[in-house]
Order: sequence, then C-alpha cells, then structure tokens
Amino acid sequence: MAHKIRKLVAGLALFLTLGGCQAMTGRTAGQNIDDSDTTAAVKARLAEDKISSLTRIDVDTNGGVVALNGTVESAEQRARAEQIARGVGGVKRVINNLQVQQR
Repeated sequence: MAHKIRKLVAGLALFLTLGGCQAMTGRTAGQNIDDSDTTAAVKARLAEDKISSLTRIDVDTNGGVVALNGTVESAEQRARAEQIARGVGGVKRVINNLQVQQR
C-alpha cells in the first residue's frame, strides 16, 4: 500500500511541476522541446555548411521563430545563414540580426 501511495505522490508532484512550468512561461513542455530541436537543427546545418564558416552564430528559437545573432565575415555569409535557417523544418520565420564584421 505504501508503494502505491509513493507512486501516486510522485506522479502528482510531476504533474504539478510540469503544470507550473506552463503557467510561468505560457508554453508547454512540448513547445519548449520543439524549439530546442529546431535550434539544434539550425546549429547543425550551419556547422555543416561547406561554403562558409558559420559556427560562431548564436541561434535562439521561440514559437518556431528563429533569431540569428552574431557576426559574419560578409554579406554573402549573412544571407547564407538565413537561407540555411529557413530550410529547417519547423521554422516559421527567421530574424536575421547578424552583423557583417568590418575588416
């Protein structure tokens, strides 16, 4: 009997914790996971790009909207990073805040 009560209490605690997360951020755990997956996919594609070195770009995702931040060496790299991000599944929009580094 004590074992069943412990399981019930643990389940209730998990439920309240996850519910609290949604209440505080207005987002579900699933939405946070989706955005994390999108961010990881964009970062991976930027790192794989053979045309330019795009590994120093910060990527943040919120509700499928990807924000690219940081500096790149040329306008071409800036455009390429945005193109790559747009090609990732789940991306609704890209905000390109990348700055071209002055030489």
